[in-house]
Amino acid sequence: MKVYLDNAATTPLDPEVLEAMLPFMTEHFGNPSSTHSFGRKTKDAIETARRTVASFLHCQPSEITFTSGGTEADNIAIYDAIHSHGVKNIILSKVEHHAVLDSSINFKKLGINALFVNLDEKGVVDLKHLETLLTKHKDVLVSLMHANNEIANLLPLQQVAEICRKHNALFHSDTVQSMAHYAFDLSSIDIDYITGSAHKFHGPKGVGFLYHKKKKSFAKIIHGGSQERDHRSGTENLYGIIGLAKAMEIAYNHLEDHQNRILSLKNYMIEQLKDKVSDVRFNGESADESLYTVLSINLPDTGIGSMLLFSLDLEGIAASGGSACASGSDKGSHVLEQIPGSHHRLNVRFSFSKMNTKEEIDYVVETLSKIMDRGN
Repeated sequence: MKVYLDNAATTPLDPEVLEAMLPFMTEHFGNPSSTHSFGRKTKDAIETARRTVASFLHCQPSEITFTSGGTEADNIAIYDAIHSHGVKNIILSKVEHHAVLDSSINFKKLGINALFVNLDEKGVVDLKHLETLLTKHKDVLVSLMHANNEIANLLPLQQVAEICRKHNALFHSDTVQSMAHYAFDLSSIDIDYITGSAHKFHGPKGVGFLYHKKKKSFAKIIHGGSQERDHRSGTENLYGIIGLAKAMEIAYNHLEDHQNRILSLKNYMIEQLKDKVSDVRFNGESADESLYTVLSINLPDTGIGSMLLFSLDLEGIAASGGSACASGSDKGSHVLEQIPGSHHRLNVRFSFSKMNTKEEIDYVVETLSKIMDRGN
């Protein structure tokens, strides 16, 4: 049996998304910057996609810039905050995605300070400490992710947005893991930047977007053309953008059904793990009220050690030890390092999609139990 439970890394392409993309891979191939009918056709398709994305987020189409993915979108947001709005200090946490961590730290050479907000033993952001930092520092960008991709913790976006406004700080949130899994009403939440990546919600890889609250200026990091309203140069990823918009449309048109279905699978797996796997624990808030697509578990090292994920793979089960973006590194998870006791045991991240079934969960729990028993 083959079971894919690594949807936080990437999701399978929805067949309806592929169907929407195909005509723009074959028949409608014009360069969107061309003025003839071939180019106008594809330019119109991109602008339709932009309006689709904006409609689901309750923002203006002009506030959406298409990118190569979430990493680029996060980088642009931080770059823009510094170069367009005079940010001198970036407040973030040590469990942010490397797209935010590495970008923020890189700007130290420009004299930008990276300030870290405190976390509790579950990796939850200390909002009182955030207020303390904002009281002490001016010209600030707060960059805190909405949903952690490894331990599933959720940030109260509205509350953090209100804190930022109280202290005249800009607010950026990496929403890559939660985009198209939660509703975002940007007409009622005062946030400056959020990001999305299509392949996290059954769209194609290599395309994402940045929402940037409409301002007088915008600093781009890719030069050489006037595409994307002069925000990002380079010929647009035409069929990627079409696929992203279609994937968002499917997700938001069936949002409640998908939420209920996936959450029921996650809760079922939690109960089965408690019943059938000895001394199982859960990292962060992943077994509590959290991102419903991610479950991070912590197991005793029964002797199997680093072979656990390999053993699962041999049984046809795809899971992760943490973020797929760091899988090429010899370092452990920087997120789990912030959770006391987790890195002395074995950690596995299971992540779900609308395509998973209860039968798959039964197979995974049964297989995991056998593997752990063999290690004793």
